[in-house]
Amino acid sequence: MEYLDEYARWINEADPETVAELESIKDDDAEIKDRFYKTLEFGTAGLRGVLGAGINRMNEYVVGQATQGLANQLIKTNGKDADLSVVIAYDSRHKSDVFAKEAAQILAANGIKVYLFEELKPVPELSFSIRYLKTTAGIAVTASHNPAKYNGYKAYGSDGAQLNPELATIVLDEIGKTDIFTGVKKMDFEQAIDQGMIVMIGDEVEEAYLDEVQKQCVNPELAKEKGDTLKFVYTPFHGAGNKPVRKILKRIGFNNVVVVKEQELPDGDFPTVESPNPENKEGFKLAIGYAKECGADLIVGTDPDSDRVGILVKNDKGEYVTFTGNQVGTLLSEYILSALAEKDAVPKDGYIVKTIVTTNIIQAICDAYGIEMKEVLTGFKFIGEKIKESEETGIGTYIFGFEESYGYLKGTYARDKDAVVATMLIAEMALYYQENGTSIFEQMDNIYKKYGYYKEEVVSVTLEGIEGLAKIKSTMDRLRENPPEMVAGKKVIAVRDYLTSERVDKLTGENSGILLPKSNVIYLELEDQNNFIIRPSGTEPKIKLYCLMKGETEEEANELLKLVKEDIDRIIE
Repeated sequence: MEYLDEYARWINEADPETVAELESIKDDDAEIKDRFYKTLEFGTAGLRGVLGAGINRMNEYVVGQATQGLANQLIKTNGKDADLSVVIAYDSRHKSDVFAKEAAQILAANGIKVYLFEELKPVPELSFSIRYLKTTAGIAVTASHNPAKYNGYKAYGSDGAQLNPELATIVLDEIGKTDIFTGVKKMDFEQAIDQGMIVMIGDEVEEAYLDEVQKQCVNPELAKEKGDTLKFVYTPFHGAGNKPVRKILKRIGFNNVVVVKEQELPDGDFPTVESPNPENKEGFKLAIGYAKECGADLIVGTDPDSDRVGILVKNDKGEYVTFTGNQVGTLLSEYILSALAEKDAVPKDGYIVKTIVTTNIIQAICDAYGIEMKEVLTGFKFIGEKIKESEETGIGTYIFGFEESYGYLKGTYARDKDAVVATMLIAEMALYYQENGTSIFEQMDNIYKKYGYYKEEVVSVTLEGIEGLAKIKSTMDRLRENPPEMVAGKKVIAVRDYLTSERVDKLTGENSGILLPKSNVIYLELEDQNNFIIRPSGTEPKIKLYCLMKGETEEEANELLKLVKEDIDRIIE
């Protein structure tokens, strides 16, 4: 019973507060097992888990071990005599500031200089800061939009993107060599500051970041002249977006932004929402009340680390309806490209990047403007890689990138999704359509009429614990060995397996390669440009199913969505 041995070790070696927490569960074998049956694994997205004591939880010991692993990787990769530095940011979650300070002390003890933000900051600002301060790496302490019981730890490379798989593997290997109690070096915080190993940073970096964000305005004169006419409500969901989002909106001319007071200040309990996730309409209840009161046409919400943004707009009946990440990305793509086309400024070698699970309407939009669409695996770091490729080769001009999970980036100042620039662009876009006698809601319908009715939905099935992990694995194994022949009444015409890098044409039997890194994703191409994709979540105990449907009419597309969702139980039985 290895998990009991590890539990006993923690009882003997951990600090009194941690020991007290563990002793309170001494009669609950299932809870002990869940906390100690495996380590919280470090992947390309770093760490993410429930707060608490144990190797399968987020706590100072797990963060310390991960940071020592990162320090070892930096020294191993760059050489022990290299001038190494790391910038650290954190969000409003419980213990985020504690974990950030812990990481800073460990890096300092390893001879690595640390730049630590004085207060919570968005993840995209961290990504920018790595490039701006020219550090070797970066750390963001956050669990993004997860519920309050979670926290996490994202590691970034010198380019400002999350660690690539090769570097993440080295970190994981170094973590495995580091004893969680005795293998971690740590320096006194005040001593590290006195010796210049930890440098606290304030607003000067944020101002430089906002300068870059502001450069991404599509119609800067419009916002300056008419910004005050847009009625719009903003909520930071108790997170890091509050200050930078409001600063950038004010900078460009939006002075009448109504902020949801109950959700304005940082609070790791996220007391006003079930989950601080801008994908869920539930969190916008208060914002809708504010919008009705002031007559706003637009509501925008950013998640706790301010890398994702969700919106609600007024429909033709005066009701507030949510738009998906796919819809917002589609709207922004069309808005940015049409503005460039008006000025005859669409780059001949321009391109938009999307992930493989993101709407295929982007291909139609790119075709219409004569630019390339590039497709990458799920994860914004892969969009960042495309930007890096262009910068290194001089081939291609990055215009915009997004993923269906509510993440967008215009500009190359950062290498992660940015809710600050996205909020600015959404506000500007809403104002542009308002001034042209229409609305975001009507524009979405115009896009469908122009390019076709593409409708998408993501279904997440939560499978927690040891049994859940086994179920996720068995489901993927079974689908890999025996994929369905029909989905939603449509024939499966090809199967892409991103783990084996193969695409098999079901009609001809031809097997062709996939030129993307290996990933545990099964992609079913259906008749009539419909698609169904299955993958395990990289950050939560879930299996995710992506329904990407296309119809000649909105009714047909919606009916296909209904049919594919009815098929899900059969597919993942």
